[in-house]
Amino acid sequence: MTSVVHGDVTVVGAGIIGAACAFELARRGLRVTVVEAFDGPAEGSSGRSFASVRAQWPDPLNIEISWRSIRRYRDFAVDYGFDVGYRPTGYLFLVPAMSWTDHLAAVDLQRGHGVPVEVLDVEAAKRITPFNDDGIAGATWGSADGAVDPHLATTAYLSMARELGAQVRYGHRATQIEAVAASDGWVLTAADTRFHSQHLVNAAGGWAGDVAALAGLSVPVVHSRRNVFSSAANAVPVPLPMTVDIETGVYLRSDGPRLLFGASRPDEVDGYNLSLDWPWMESVIEMALGRFPWLSEIPLDRTGAWAGTYENSPDHRAILGADPGAATWVNACGLSGHGVMQAPELGRLVAEQVADGAITSLDVSDLQLSRFAGGKRISALGMVF
Repeated sequence: MTSVVHGDVTVVGAGIIGAACAFELARRGLRVTVVEAFDGPAEGSSGRSFASVRAQWPDPLNIEISWRSIRRYRDFAVDYGFDVGYRPTGYLFLVPAMSWTDHLAAVDLQRGHGVPVEVLDVEAAKRITPFNDDGIAGATWGSADGAVDPHLATTAYLSMARELGAQVRYGHRATQIEAVAASDGWVLTAADTRFHSQHLVNAAGGWAGDVAALAGLSVPVVHSRRNVFSSAANAVPVPLPMTVDIETGVYLRSDGPRLLFGASRPDEVDGYNLSLDWPWMESVIEMALGRFPWLSEIPLDRTGAWAGTYENSPDHRAILGADPGAATWVNACGLSGHGVMQAPELGRLVAEQVADGAITSLDVSDLQLSRFAGGKRISALGMVF
């Protein structure tokens, strides 16, 4: 027998973006239901992410969204009473000479937003993470950047949303979405339940395009696999912060007793794929050894590795706000690997869109879905790894 749930907002997705949206919407006094296909929270991209957070971006909007989110994570325990695992372990970018001028310009932008960023010479950077400095002009260090625990953060947001009256339905994969012309609302069918609401928030991660298609809408988001490889436990003598070699795209950081490392594969085929790409590990190690030759002495442990997916948009920027053709359909997807680091502020902005009818506290026009309309030429966001 089909049951019916009525509310103000249906949020599709119980990853970290959907969870943050649910909380922010609920504390605006709205009746919220979260619908999740998996049997628990953060089982998609969120729980398989590298979980690093940074405010070092090359553009003002991503700097501001990330920096607001990092400060929310920093203050989470005091403000809300939940530990989300925020650790300001830092973020070190190793910058080649050809990128140095542009990178320094980005530092000026970051500092203008209040982000603590230091410019380091090569020797100072090597005292943080040892590396071969061939071709490196300098480095930047973000002392407030670091990592969070996406599982703790997602469950905290959902717990707080529930305390405010939100419902969370796991094991409910959306199979049909109908627009209600008379009210501009939506009816979403999942399992044996029909969810009626005025607004629908599409926070379905890499499945956001599929969810939109159920309603006859188009949202260009795809899965793209990322592999995270691991050392054996206690393989490095001291913990290392997130370190990115911009020239090769190789990144690494310590996580507990292990060293994690990876790099995006440029010829990766789009699609949901959680199998580990072991041949690619050999390629990553080969690239990494030129910059981090000490990796050749590090024992690896395949049991510590995993694969997840980015939810990529065509330009690697978020897709945020009302759909151009359906004002009560709100997208919060396409984060392209920076969903965990931007979730707190994205949730607040979504609630503003729904409750107030528009996002006015921050100019997010560059993130609107309409930027892809009419074959417009778009440039990809830099510093996505």
